[in-house]
Amino acid sequence: MSAIKLRFLASGLFALLCAVSLLRGQSPFGKEKRLLYVASPGIRNYQEYGGVGILVFDIDAGFRFVKRIPTWDVPPGEEPENVKGIAASAKTGRIYVTTISRMMALDAVTGKKLWDRAYDGGCDRLAISPDGQTLYVPQLEGKLWRVVNADAGAVITNITTQSGSHNTICSLDGTRVYLAGLRSPLLSVADTRSQRIVSAVGPFSDVIRPFTINGSNTLCFVNVNGLLGFEVGDLRRGQKLYRVEVQGYQLGPVKRHGCPSHGIALTPDEKELWVVDGANDAVHAFDATVMPPKQIGSVKLRDSPGWVSFSMDGRFAYSSTGEIIEVATKKIVAALQDETGRQVQSEKMLDVAVANGRVVGAGNQFGVGMKQK
Repeated sequence: MSAIKLRFLASGLFALLCAVSLLRGQSPFGKEKRLLYVASPGIRNYQEYGGVGILVFDIDAGFRFVKRIPTWDVPPGEEPENVKGIAASAKTGRIYVTTISRMMALDAVTGKKLWDRAYDGGCDRLAISPDGQTLYVPQLEGKLWRVVNADAGAVITNITTQSGSHNTICSLDGTRVYLAGLRSPLLSVADTRSQRIVSAVGPFSDVIRPFTINGSNTLCFVNVNGLLGFEVGDLRRGQKLYRVEVQGYQLGPVKRHGCPSHGIALTPDEKELWVVDGANDAVHAFDATVMPPKQIGSVKLRDSPGWVSFSMDGRFAYSSTGEIIEVATKKIVAALQDETGRQVQSEKMLDVAVANGRVVGAGNQFGVGMKQK
């Protein structure tokens, strides 16, 4: 039998094994190890809450600390730059971290630094395209987003909004990127083929803070200044639909961000929407199968939260306070600790699935819904 036929048969057998494995709910690359990657310093007080680097935790071992991946060196007597965002790609096996001045790419498995570049005006909370080839990186509270080649970090073009560029989400189908600035009540929508703004959603009642979207590109859920709760927008018509206030809790002083609700996320199945409460050290869950979403429960936390997201399988909620919440029971089941037993907190974390030395799945820091129909 010729070498060409042997290669053809081998590739066909591999494809068959992949299909069978997927039907059985297994990875074709072997047993998966599920890991949580936490970028630090992801909040202020880094010496108290995690130090510097990317901390890796074993999800299947009760979120046990695994290792610390070095990122930036900190000169003696100086404080590290605060991490502004984290993104990862299962297609390329890379993880990206931004700070107030620069961005770094690393191999998610080995931790090897692939590139590290500074950008004029700094960086904020980024997004990556589904194919892992393009990064959308907001200038730190500036006037534009950079469209960056993910392979080497080179800037391809800019998308200018003059909105105080801050938070970024790329749609699951890769056709749209959603751009929220700290100085605008409008959510800008850019087409990823032309890299131009094509529409806007809103205006909302105040400037947009954290936000998330559903998987079918029909709804957005946004935090705004002054609101303990969220507002809902129609992504197709560009209109604000609802304003939802958290019931049973009062506004009060907040520890971070100057915003009572700075964190919002959909469970992957889009059945629940969770929103943080910085004034009352809590996170609130809403039934997202009805509109407007209906409040169904709350979880008390150990500190003031500034972010929330979910595991890829939807089993766990990740609070920036370092507490891991089981979604079904609304109970705290773990609290992150580093190699010294120090409490870990961060607003920049996501989970990664690894099998046989390669990345086979990567989560999202924004809690984007995963239903595309």
